[in-house]
Amino acid sequence: MKETRLLMGMPITIEMNDSAASKGLCDNVFDYFMYVDETFSTYKEESELSRINRGLIAPDAYSTGMKEIFALAAQTKAETFGYFDMRTPEGVVDPSGIVKGWAIKNAAHLLERAGCTNFYVEAGGDMQTRGMNSEGRAWRVGIKNPFNTKEIIKVLDLSGKGIATSGTYLRGRHIYDPHEKKPAEHGIVSLTVVADDVYEADRFATAAFAMGEKGIRFIETVPGCEGYMVNAEGVATVTRGFNKFVSEALEHVEHH
Repeated sequence: MKETRLLMGMPITIEMNDSAASKGLCDNVFDYFMYVDETFSTYKEESELSRINRGLIAPDAYSTGMKEIFALAAQTKAETFGYFDMRTPEGVVDPSGIVKGWAIKNAAHLLERAGCTNFYVEAGGDMQTRGMNSEGRAWRVGIKNPFNTKEIIKVLDLSGKGIATSGTYLRGRHIYDPHEKKPAEHGIVSLTVVADDVYEADRFATAAFAMGEKGIRFIETVPGCEGYMVNAEGVATVTRGFNKFVSEALEHVEHH
């Protein structure tokens, strides 16, 4: 069972290869993503985040989910030497760099609690995998060529792993270097991180991209994370353990 819907300004896909799969379960997961959008959207005037940015909600009145994101953002800032900062140079709070991965991880937990063991949840290119695909293999995930997004440059076999990519090729220079107080301009165009869960992959990919060329060396130091970086000259650099995920086959990619 596979379904894609446009939510949070991006396509979100759920595929379940499982006897527990049902339309109702699928609907529940998409309803959760709708809640995330209504709460954390920087584009919707009446989202909780937008009202926080307008000074309409005091910190003690934040929702449970919002308080969790603020705490996780502070933790991530500390763990990344300040390269992750959800407060923009204009003073606006924008936790997009961790909300998507956090939401995908929570959506995967919804499926697990319902008894699903073989599935993936993907939102805007970031993904959580569990179990096997319909052919009894790990989920095959493609990494796009940042210079030609119709081309796949790496195919990974993932099961029980999360993957996230930060880059300039889809949304332009949307990641800020908090230390320079401007968009990250360090000569890299994409950085993909594989971790045990997509939340870890998402937050560390965001921070590492803001670090520029040294970001891949930072990923090398993070336990449980592997990375694949492409610079502006098209040269790829990988962490030591990344190649264990690389598939020998280049066809039949479930997602990219």
